[in-house]
Amino acid sequence: MRRVMTVTALIAAAGLMTACGGSGGDGDEKERAGGSTAASSSETSSEASSEGEDKTYEVTLEVGGQGKSSVYYTLGTNSNEQVTLPWKKTGKMTLNPTERKVGILVSVVPGPVKLSNGQLGAAPCSITVDGKKVVEDEGGVEGAHTCEYTLN
Repeated sequence: MRRVMTVTALIAAAGLMTACGGSGGDGDEKERAGGSTAASSSETSSEASSEGEDKTYEVTLEVGGQGKSSVYYTLGTNSNEQVTLPWKKTGKMTLNPTERKVGILVSVVPGPVKLSNGQLGAAPCSITVDGKKVVEDEGGVEGAHTCEYTLN
C-alpha cells in the first residue's frame, strides 16, 4: 500500500511539474510572460495611485511583570530576547501601498513569569501604534497569551 501511494505521489508531482511548464526556449513563452507583465504593471500602478504613498508607523511592544523572561516578537523581523521585565521595544515600520493592502503582522509573545498567586503563567503584553493602544492581553495561566496586530 505504501509503495502504491509513493508511486502515485511521484506521478502527481511529475504531472504538476510538466503542467507548470519548463524552459522550452520558444518565443510564445516570452510573449505570454510579457503580456502578463504588462497587464500586471498597469494594474499595479493604478492600484498604487489609489492607495497613496508609503506610510510610517511607530509601533511599541510591551511586556509587563517582574523578573527575567524570554520575549518573542515580530517587528519587521522575527526576534527573541532574554529580558528583564517590564520590557518595552519601539520601532518605526514603513509600509508601501502593496504592504498596506495586504497588511504586515506585528506581534509579541511573552515568556513565563511567576504570577502573584505563585503559579507560572504568561506575562501581560500590549501593542501601541502611533500612540494608540491597539491590543492588550492580561496574561495568566489559562489559554494562549499573545498580542498580535496587522498594520495596514
